[in-house]
Amino acid sequence: MKPKIINFPKIQDPRGNLTFMQNPSQIPFEIERVFWIYDVPGGEIRGGHAYKEQMEIIIALSGSFDIVITAMDGTTEKYSLNRSYYGLYIPAKTWRHMENFSTNSLALHISSASFSKEDYIRDFEEFKRLKNV
Repeated sequence: MKPKIINFPKIQDPRGNLTFMQNPSQIPFEIERVFWIYDVPGGEIRGGHAYKEQMEIIIALSGSFDIVITAMDGTTEKYSLNRSYYGLYIPAKTWRHMENFSTNSLALHISSASFSKEDYIRDFEEFKRLKNV
């Protein structure tokens, strides 16, 4: 599977909109962990890794930021997230980093696995070698 934007239902209401997600209709995995990134100083980059097994969806609940994806074949693609009713699905073995955080941005990460440092690939050269395995 490749990275892709997932559109979540958006219920419009004059009192304020509502968006939700649920398994299995919007999320292609069972949720094991949820975390968020916030208060990122200007110019900082987050991420810079891949996961061996874990899949995730990243949503910009507030503000905006870019996610730069590097696939196993070396191609890169940039996704700009700035709406709370869609998110980026990122499969395992996909290198990513996040950049260009706006003031007060809030990035919600929904993961298919609990935290395990053994699942992280933090060395880009190691990541590139995976395509030969």
